Amino acid sequence: MKHMILKNFIVFEGIDGAGTSTQIKKLVERGNSDGNTRFIATAEPTVGETGKFLRRMLAGEFSVDEKTNAYLFAADRCEHIFGKGGVQELCNSGKIVVSDRYFFSSMAYQSVSCGDELPELLNSTFPLPEYLFYFVINPEISLGRVNARGEHKEIYEKIEIQKKIAAQYEKVISKYEENKKSGMKIIRIDAALDIQTISEKIWNSLILN
Repeated sequence: MKHMILKNFIVFEGIDGAGTSTQIKKLVERGNSDGNTRFIATAEPTVGETGKFLRRMLAGEFSVDEKTNAYLFAADRCEHIFGKGGVQELCNSGKIVVSDRYFFSSMAYQSVSCGDELPELLNSTFPLPEYLFYFVINPEISLGRVNARGEHKEIYEKIEIQKKIAAQYEKVISKYEENKKSGMKIIRIDAALDIQTISEKIWNSLILN
C-alpha cells in the first residue's frame, strides 16, 4: 500500500546507541532558539499507557510472543499518530514534530524475530515522514556507548541481536531509497562522527517553511 507523506514530520532511526536521542534534543533546542516552540520532540514507544507497557517489556520485566509485540507497537503508534493531540494533529497545525523511532524500527526489530510480513502489514497505513534521518553505525561501537551509560540494558541490547537488526535496518531503508516516488527525503548520517558535525549536517539538510 502506498504511504502518504505527513508534512512537518521528521523521524530519526538507528540501532541502540546510535545517538538519535542526543541529536533530537539538539535539533529541537536549535529550532526553538528564537523563543517559539515550533519544534516538538516525541518518541516511540510513547509515554501513553501502551507505550509504558512496551517499555516494561523492553526492560525485561515480562515477555510476550513476538507477534503480540508487533501488534502492541502498531497500536501504540496508531495512537501516537492519529490520537487526540497526536503527531498528525500537531503537524497539521504547523508544528514540526521530531520522533525518535517510527515504524521503520518495527520493520527492523520485529522482523528479526517474526519475519517481514506481519510488521509490513501492521504498518502499511501509517504516513511517511517528510524527512527520515538514518543513523548508520557499527553495532559494536553503538553497544559500547550503551554499556558506558551503566544503565539496565533492554532485551534487544545484545551484540548478536544488534547485528541482525542493523542488517534488517539496511534492508528496510534501502528499499525506501530505491522508491524514488515515495516523496520522503532520506538522509544517511555517519553516527560515528562527533556530535556537533552530525548536528550541523541535520540542520543543513532541512528545508522547512
